[in-house]
Amino acid sequence: MSEMIYHGKVKQVWTTEDPDIIEFRYTDQISVFDQIIPSTVPHKGESLNRTSCHWFELVEKANICETHIKEMSAPDRVRTRRYDVIREPGAIPKDAENFFVPLEVICRHYLAGSAWRRYKRGEASASEFGFAEGTELKEGMKLPRPYLEVSTKFEKFDRLLDRQEALQISNLRESELDAILEVVVQVDEIIDAEAGKAGLIHVDGKKEFALGAGRKPVLVDSFGTLDEDRWWDADAYGKGEIIQLSKEFVRGHYIETGHHASLEAARKDGSAEPPIPALPQEVIERCSSLYVDMFERLTGRTF
Repeated sequence: MSEMIYHGKVKQVWTTEDPDIIEFRYTDQISVFDQIIPSTVPHKGESLNRTSCHWFELVEKANICETHIKEMSAPDRVRTRRYDVIREPGAIPKDAENFFVPLEVICRHYLAGSAWRRYKRGEASASEFGFAEGTELKEGMKLPRPYLEVSTKFEKFDRLLDRQEALQISNLRESELDAILEVVVQVDEIIDAEAGKAGLIHVDGKKEFALGAGRKPVLVDSFGTLDEDRWWDADAYGKGEIIQLSKEFVRGHYIETGHHASLEAARKDGSAEPPIPALPQEVIERCSSLYVDMFERLTGRTF
């Protein structure tokens, strides 16, 4: 009998009859700022699963790296290989195989989101993003080259890591971390090309990995969806306008209402976090339509 072994912000992980295979079940829950919103978005789970499976298929066809996918078992479910999870920082043996890497890799192609906010606050310089020192940056600028960041997986909140701390937490060799980063860039080349055909700009996104046999990178979890990645309309961008085609507008809703400021203040001073309010119905409907529409644009398939 299947048992749930993990419940994340938007997905569940279940055992199967095969101890080496697990099943991801995508819910219609939605989260922002590491808080689960007390509203569900119809069709969201199916959209996430089917979109991510589409990208895994393209990565496997391109022979970039192995993936954890075994089969899509239902529109909102996928069966995958199971990897060992070691949560203690630095505890993964140097010779271990078939384990989850406790890092998340973010690849940015445009200055947006938290990267833009860090620059605006003076916490990141133009040169950090690949521009000449002293260049005045604007939100939405295309970066000179892919900008890679690494963050934590098993802390309460995502935290950006420098290279040395990423190596210490994961206990990876430098060459193994570099191999993962190279895979991320190659995968994004596929995403960028496919998004361009659909009139979309792939702004940024995050990916997760395991190390399989021979400690080779294995792409796991999900990616290339509205939850992990940011998308803009290409025609509008060419005219100087940014039209968000991701759940960024949901984040914007909570920024505009003041909830995000209250949340940040509470986290900074260590007080109780304010509960996140439910979404207005019109935002839920807009969000549901967006997930369905983006599935069709990104995959070329009918929902």
